[in-house]
Amino acid sequence: MLGFDRITFDPDVMGGRACIRGMRVTVSLIVNLVASGMSEAEILAAYPYLEPDDIRQALQYVAWLAEESVHTPAPAARDRCRKSSTHRKYTPPLTSSVAPVMKAALSEAR
Repeated sequence: MLGFDRITFDPDVMGGRACIRGMRVTVSLIVNLVASGMSEAEILAAYPYLEPDDIRQALQYVAWLAEESVHTPAPAARDRCRKSSTHRKYTPPLTSSVAPVMKAALSEAR
């Protein structure tokens, strides 16, 4: 995590979540504000103790976290998994409010 000098982790501040320079301002708050459409100027006006570099580094940190690789098994291993009798398609449990609608839709699809 080199280069993120403004992102701090302290168990005594916000439960150890990623914060900006040890303050009680989390990276997730900054990212949510940006995602909600707030401009950098609006965020800085609402949180005057923040600096433009705080916002940029919060976004860079989240981008770094989101860099992930999806590793798929080799074709032979994948085929063995598909032929396995224990392989079952996962069906998530339905909540009570959507269960009747989803069950009807699923039965129509079959």
